This record gives sequence, structure tokens and C-alpha cells, in this order.
Amino acid sequence: MGKGKNPDPPNYKKYGVPLYGAAWVPSTVINGPPQPIDQNQEADQDPGEGSTQSPAAPTYVVFCGGGGEGRSGIPNAILLAEFDFASNSLSDMPVFKLGIGADLPYRMAVHPSGKGLICSLPKSCKWFQWVEIKTEEVHKQGLKLSEKVLTHLEDVGQQLALAFNNDGSMLAVGGEDGNLRVFKWPSMENVLSEAQAHTTVKDLDFSPDGKFLVSLGSGGPGRVWDLTSSTVVASLPKENDVALGFCRFSQTNDGNQVLYIAAVRDQGACILTWNTTMWNKVGSKQIVRDSISSFSVSADGKLLAVGTIQGDIVIVNSASMKVQAVVRKAHLGIVTTMRFSQDSRALVSASMDSSARVTIIEEKKKNGFNLWIIVFIIIVAIAAYLMKIKEIKP
Repeated sequence: MGKGKNPDPPNYKKYGVPLYGAAWVPSTVINGPPQPIDQNQEADQDPGEGSTQSPAAPTYVVFCGGGGEGRSGIPNAILLAEFDFASNSLSDMPVFKLGIGADLPYRMAVHPSGKGLICSLPKSCKWFQWVEIKTEEVHKQGLKLSEKVLTHLEDVGQQLALAFNNDGSMLAVGGEDGNLRVFKWPSMENVLSEAQAHTTVKDLDFSPDGKFLVSLGSGGPGRVWDLTSSTVVASLPKENDVALGFCRFSQTNDGNQVLYIAAVRDQGACILTWNTTMWNKVGSKQIVRDSISSFSVSADGKLLAVGTIQGDIVIVNSASMKVQAVVRKAHLGIVTTMRFSQDSRALVSASMDSSARVTIIEEKKKNGFNLWIIVFIIIVAIAAYLMKIKEIKP
């Protein structure tokens, strides 16, 4: 992307800062009545030159990233971009930009009901609220730092994993120091606080019913926590040549919960499947030869997606565990983050190379195999006819 004669596709844009977090803005934010804000009163907010408004409600994606501390000149910011499904295009520039000063927003979790989002900064976590920016020409969405202070997440160091459960009633955070914390939201009442749950917490996720939390660390086994009793109910061992990287709960077509873990072994990256009754590993499938750097599961449970350190995106059918689509060099750099849309129609991804991309999920054609059979039969019939004609000739 960005090199050679071919122009970049409209669903791929560069936004000027290394990107580490990406998510879809809930439809309730767009259709609901967010708190209005006077654009001229926010000096640190840059609306950019985004796409024009359309009569239909727009679709927004939110990104976070930046250059960190220092004098690199690269700002730290939360960005909003607009995506148009009809034209499969991202806005050329962010439609909104909120500067964060010297603090890099490294991880992000959007509240599912559309109340706001939480970002992990180097020392603390901050809560940001959606706002509606009104000008004479257009109304659009924006963000502002909330007056709500997350006291329990002040001066806790860098948090590497953030997640809300499906109904937004709980928040889990995992730190670089290995501490794992779960709170009721928004009261911040403590549900679980485990010092040294792992050497470093790399990833975590809630089960669809909100009863369990899975966490992975750097080295050692994964752990499954019962949030009712605040205890470990399962330890997910790793094989000697396997490094557990990312974890996501999902739901199968028959309504049963399942746990996927994206891991890396000597031969490449694989997806491990665990049941959620006995917590036994029931499947393992190698997906790519490269190491993976991001992982996502669609809301309907039908698709899995991995991003690689080479910038590729691979989409997998969860039922067959076969690769459904591959986007080679979707990004020039490491795919740092990816997330399926709420309706599972598209996948947003981002990279340290400042690029953002939206990949629309295309239905796999079911009649392709039958078409090839028909073509083969026609060819055989023609060959048989020609041989018969040849035999008839004196």
C-alpha cells in the first residue's frame, strides 16, 4: 500500500499517527441524543476534513494512537473516521481528532451501550464521552475527556488489556505489572483484584453470558476466572513450543459457548479451540506461517480474523476452520488491532504505519464448486463427441 503505480483503495487511509486501537462506534451513539458541544470551545480538538454528511446515519470508526512521549512531533490522539458501506470508503481525513497531550492512548475499549470509551495511558486510564459537534454546516460526532475520574485506575501503570462485558455492566483491565482487576460499571465496585495473575497480562475477554473471564499472560498458562466466586476455575496449559497470544469467547450455531485462543508455535500461528464445560482443548488448526499480532471474532461467531506481523489479514470460517479470505499486505506494518463490526459485515484494522483499513466481508459463493463440475462435464461431452465423429469418418 502506498507504493508503486496503483493508488491506494478507498477503504485504506493513512491518518498521520501510529495506531494501536480501533473499534466501531455503537449505533446508539449515532442515532441517540449525545451531549452537544460547541466546537469553538475545544482548542485541542481538530475536526479534520472528513467526508460530507449524507441523509442516512453515518458509520463511524474510532482509533487511538500516537508517538508517545518525547519530541518526535507525532501527536497522541483519539481519531474518528467515517466509513461508507455503499462506496466501501473511509474518509480521507479524520472527521474528528482529540489531542491527548504527552500521553499515548495505547489500548481502548468502547462501552457497548454507547456511553463512551476508556483509554489506557502510560500511568492511568481515562474515560471519554461522546459528544455532538454542531456547526452551521454540519452535525457530527466527537469526544471529550469526561469529568468522571476513574480513581481505582489512577497511578496503576500501563494497562495492556481492556474489555467491557456484553451488556457493559463490568470492566476488566490487565496490567503490564501482571495485576488483573474487574469492576462493576459504572460504580467501580470491586469484583476481582488479583495481584500477579500473570507476569504480564497480555489479553483478556468476557464470556458471552458474563459469568467467566479468560486472561493470558507472557509465559505460563491461561486462566479462566469465575466472576461469581472470583476464583480460578480452569488453567489452560500450553505446549512447550506454543506461546498463547490472544483470547476470545464466542458462541456456536447451537448456542454453546466456545473459547478461541490464537497462539504461535514453531511452524506458525494456530487457533486453539476449548469447550467451556470441562475446559478441554477440542481443536487446533494452523492458519498462517507468520506470527500473529492481532485477533478478532465476529459477533455472530461465524468468522475469526488474524492480523500478522507482515501486515496480512486472514479471515477464517469458524465452523470449518478453513481460510475464507486473505488480504495480502493489507498494511505495510504490523497489524496492531482489528475488530469486527457489530453486525459482522466488516472488519476494521489498523497498524503502526498509521494506516487504517475496513474490509467488507463477502459471502462465500456456494455454487462455485457446482459450476466447475458443469464446465468439466461440458468439456468431457465435447471431447466424447469429437472422438465419435472421428470414428465415423471413413
